[in-house]
Amino acid sequence: MRGQKILLTESVAESPRKRPPTYAIASVDHALQLASALQLEGRLTVKDAAERLSVATSTAHRLLQMLVFRDFATQGDDRVYYAGPVLKLDGPSQAWTNQLRAICEKHLRHLTKVTKESSSLVIRTGDRARVLLAIEPSGVTTAGARDGMSFTAWRATAGRLSLAELDPSEVDGLFPEGHPDPPDRAALRRNLAAIAQQGFAMNDERADRGVVAVGVPLRNAAGEFLAGIATAMPSVRYQPEMLPGLVATLKQTAQDIQSELLQDH
Repeated sequence: MRGQKILLTESVAESPRKRPPTYAIASVDHALQLASALQLEGRLTVKDAAERLSVATSTAHRLLQMLVFRDFATQGDDRVYYAGPVLKLDGPSQAWTNQLRAICEKHLRHLTKVTKESSSLVIRTGDRARVLLAIEPSGVTTAGARDGMSFTAWRATAGRLSLAELDPSEVDGLFPEGHPDPPDRAALRRNLAAIAQQGFAMNDERADRGVVAVGVPLRNAAGEFLAGIATAMPSVRYQPEMLPGLVATLKQTAQDIQSELLQDH
């Protein structure tokens, strides 16, 4: 780690960064979190929804029923809720994302326990990076709940990990002229080359104002990129000397997940 030149940031537009609204509406946020979970995972029970949102089962039931009414969800004869016609995942199958999420959850909980910071599992679908799972620590100010959120891929830590696997022409194809959130192409290419060389990515407030994140890739048995895992924290809590330890912990977590993925097959 010592002596490596790490290319972190470049000039970016302010508006696409994630900012919590001044007057957040909890019920809307909860409904959107459930819709995102249904899109990525395909199914939810009322109990699942209540536990995920930390709300009463009656509240979760009302939220899910509203999603059914607006065609974001359907309810089967088994009383389980499924993704409705409005939600269509463009990319990996729901079975695959469910399996990956289930395997990673306990490892990310351990990662959060060790680092005392937020942990996440992120996949890329096209030009977007989607948070498949986010674990928040208790008792401290965190980087913010991100479960189900999406970002332009070049802004996200795990999104850059995925883009670093591609040929530069493929990256350019994802962000053509006229893209609503275009990167600085030259700076992005330099950063992706550095990520490919060093095996991790760092994000200094590129996706979220006031948030620093570090991530590493998850790979299959053939060495192909599957997803990224990351640790995020408020930038006021980050110190450069923390980087080697964070990267080592993330790489160990990735190795543990990959070992379990191999056993599962």
